Amino acid sequence: MVISPNSPWNNALSLIRANVSEQVYNTWFKKIGFESYDDKTKTVILQVPSHFVCEYLEENYVGLLGKALRQNFCPEVGLKYRLVAEKEVAAVEAEPQTTANHTGANVAAQTNEAAAQPNEAAQPVAFDSQLNPDQTFDNYIEGVCNKLARSVGETLAEHPNTPQFNPFFIYGPSGSGKTHLINAIGMRTLERFPDKRVLYLSARTFEMQYTTAQIQNKINDFINFYQTIDVLIVDDIQEWENKKGTQNTFFHIFNHLFRNNKRIILAADRPPVELQGMMDRLLTRFKCGLIAPLERPNAQLCMDILSKHIYQENLNIPRDVAEFIARNANGSVRDLQGVLNMLQAFSMVYQRGVDMSVAQQVLKSSVKVEEKKDITVEEIIGAVCNHFNVTINDVNSRSRKREFVMARQVSMYLAQKYTKIPAIRIGKMVGGRDHSTVIHSCAQVERRLKVDHKFSDELQSIETLFSLKAV
Repeated sequence: MVISPNSPWNNALSLIRANVSEQVYNTWFKKIGFESYDDKTKTVILQVPSHFVCEYLEENYVGLLGKALRQNFCPEVGLKYRLVAEKEVAAVEAEPQTTANHTGANVAAQTNEAAAQPNEAAQPVAFDSQLNPDQTFDNYIEGVCNKLARSVGETLAEHPNTPQFNPFFIYGPSGSGKTHLINAIGMRTLERFPDKRVLYLSARTFEMQYTTAQIQNKINDFINFYQTIDVLIVDDIQEWENKKGTQNTFFHIFNHLFRNNKRIILAADRPPVELQGMMDRLLTRFKCGLIAPLERPNAQLCMDILSKHIYQENLNIPRDVAEFIARNANGSVRDLQGVLNMLQAFSMVYQRGVDMSVAQQVLKSSVKVEEKKDITVEEIIGAVCNHFNVTINDVNSRSRKREFVMARQVSMYLAQKYTKIPAIRIGKMVGGRDHSTVIHSCAQVERRLKVDHKFSDELQSIETLFSLKAV
């Protein structure tokens, strides 16, 4: 026997409404439709607008919903959901489950993925990807610090439907080129597959959209839209820390896209393991794909970026000036671009080239140089030992092995360069040597720096460990 919904279901809704806020009721219960109750099978069928609603009700209001149904239908009531999207109707069943003491029934749901597919006819003809057309692979300079992330990104752009490396999680400090890279992936995907729905947005924008949807009781429309995306790119997701509602909503969007082999690309300023206030179930999904770090560009990569821009913009900047800028741009692509813009403006206004004095003035006004604590000789020796894979005992020993001598001389050179400690004290701290040995070692290093570019790069690498900069 199928009964009318008027009395039992309305009574159930009244009970629910009395136990939740008006906003919760309007968002999650008001749009639920009663379809039928079969007295023979003791099963209620409810119509819901989306797969997301099913999951959300089960996770957050299963107890309340079950209580309302049991009180107004029967103690052994079971539940079936029917997903209704436009004119499409698909059944989603859930078998009734009893509690541990067999005194009542819990409400559960098994969803049919096909039923959750959005109505293609409802999709807009035009779609704005929100991508920056100026950030492509063509102007993304490759270096050691970004090689892995760039290579994987290019591969995924060529094969957006592959389940491999999904999600692709990129992390790195501000200025490391994260935003440029994820934009480049999106742009390349659209070039190869113009029919793909590719969307880039910041985590902050997503959160604002979610909040607005909540206020306007349009959460389902919000969810349905994101479930139509083929390649979803979200930047700065660390902004979602301690934002439970936003995280929970994205969790369901993530699951839908993931199950349907849609590409998910995420960027943050730190790896998933260091994200605080993030749901465990969301973190596990972030970690199930590929996590690729981006480091701050070293001086060489900064120089490569500068050289390309100088060539493209036909700027008159001498090489020694460009090298000075590359060394002192704080390893930030963003700072580097800002300096270039200022130098370009100077050149255009004054119709002259850029010399060292101009570069110094621009850097002073546009690049924040962090105050650094004094570097100790012990720290320098430790960094040198780590680089050359030797021990402090090796450096302090009397051994003439080539790698020991190299580490010893470099330690003395850097100690004299970055500390105010006199040579006689440096010598005593490096194996009890005299000041003449320190002077000789420094001279040896300086001579080699002039002729051995590889050695020069090695020293720069050691200095970078402490963010040391040449005066």
